[in-house]
Amino acid sequence: MNELIPISALIGDRTYRIKVEPTDEEAVRRRIKTINDKIVEFKSMFAGKDMQDYIAMVLIWFATEQMETVNADVEKEDLADQLNTIERLLDSQLAKN
Repeated sequence: MNELIPISALIGDRTYRIKVEPTDEEAVRRRIKTINDKIVEFKSMFAGKDMQDYIAMVLIWFATEQMETVNADVEKEDLADQLNTIERLLDSQLAKN
């Protein structure tokens, strides 16, 4: 097991010290950048809120994005199952002839 490495994560206006696997560091830093980019985007769309509001908006956005990804994966699995069923039916019909 790799030893965890400490990194500083600046989210909004706060810095957090977190420990991550070295192999995950790049992905974590990309996610932090995405979070901060979304905060800036929401600040320009909804002026006058406080940082906690913007972070909550980003959290809701991120959770919704994850749900869409999961739903798309489920749809792909369903489609694959349906195609496999069709293929089996075709194979059985061709075997009869």
